[in-house]
Amino acid sequence: MKYIKINIKFVLVLGSCFLSLIVNAQQLEVFIDEALANNPEIQKFELQYSIATEKVNEVNTMPNTEFSVGYFVSEPETRTGAQRFKISAKQMLPWFGTIASRENYVSSLADAKYEDIVIAKRKLMASVSQSYYDLFANRAKQEVLIENIKLLETYETLALTSVEVGKASAVDVLRLQMRQNEMQQLKDVLQQQFLAEQTNFNNLLNRENDISVTLVEELQMPSEDFEINTESLVLHPELLKYDKLYQSVEQSELLNQKESNPMIGFGLDYINVDQRPDMSFSDNGKDILMPMLSVSIPIFNKKYKSQTKQNEFQQQEITAQKEERLNTLETLLSKAMNERMAARISYATQTKNLKQAKDAEDILIKSYETGTIDFNDVLDIQELQLKFQMNQIESVKAYYVQTTVINYLIE
Repeated sequence: MKYIKINIKFVLVLGSCFLSLIVNAQQLEVFIDEALANNPEIQKFELQYSIATEKVNEVNTMPNTEFSVGYFVSEPETRTGAQRFKISAKQMLPWFGTIASRENYVSSLADAKYEDIVIAKRKLMASVSQSYYDLFANRAKQEVLIENIKLLETYETLALTSVEVGKASAVDVLRLQMRQNEMQQLKDVLQQQFLAEQTNFNNLLNRENDISVTLVEELQMPSEDFEINTESLVLHPELLKYDKLYQSVEQSELLNQKESNPMIGFGLDYINVDQRPDMSFSDNGKDILMPMLSVSIPIFNKKYKSQTKQNEFQQQEITAQKEERLNTLETLLSKAMNERMAARISYATQTKNLKQAKDAEDILIKSYETGTIDFNDVLDIQELQLKFQMNQIESVKAYYVQTTVINYLIE
């Protein structure tokens, strides 16, 4: 009996396992590239990063320059004349290096936000790959069911012939027909599940739901596993993000220290003075010009001390979160490695079982030639063959899905 052949090499690119496709078939790599280019979630994170980057320009500014104009309703009389109005300008300057510290702090936040893009892309690549493997496994199961239905039709023909010569009963024929009906039902259900998963796949690529997905015809179990460098797990972007967040808190504290320093202000007052009409002297009606220097000192600096303590607590929290996430990723990696090995073991077992089931089927066919065939045995063997074929497909799918998880973690 023909069963799914495993004859295609696989390639690993950008942390996601994808297939070499046969004639005119699209590669999974192409699907991944399309998803990365069109997926709205990736675009969302890229826009968030652009906003965070633009904030650097927002903080690279001085405090507002203050202008004021005053008119003396009751004109004060001075020796040189009456004061009419007053114009003032004032500019406060932050302590040396404060603006640079603000830029560094905002840049560090943008760096952390960039890791969100990297993480989202990795997850999208994994999601596209896993959905692709689900589609492949579904279609492979449908093909197996079609083959088994055809096989049962052949057995039905044999049973009808046996009924005519009195070597089988009509019940045997009905059993074979009922088994065919069950397989047809399974195939129809799988077809509906295929359409649902195809919609999910197309949504990941942000395209029309009803676009047909071209799949690889045959998928092999690799002869050997690629080497896994578990040490690279510490460089996973989910962990690097915590490092970037930790650095942003450090920059926040440097900014806090700068802002706790005094601010220096420079200003200029201009007072318009009218001439005294009844007197003549050198400074009569001379306007007043007064440069000013001011200092803003944070005497009550509990705010800055509190911010320092908050930053310390936040750094401790980030360190704990990173350790927790590292433990989780290590567990996921270990589980994926073990389940991939289990899939290989299961595949080998199913392959052996299929060969033995095929041998049993051949024995039954030879028994028919001698005029002694038990159609109950036929149904039992056929059911076993179907079970082994389905398990084999699941083993191949599980191997590639777990490989995708491994690549998400270490590539």
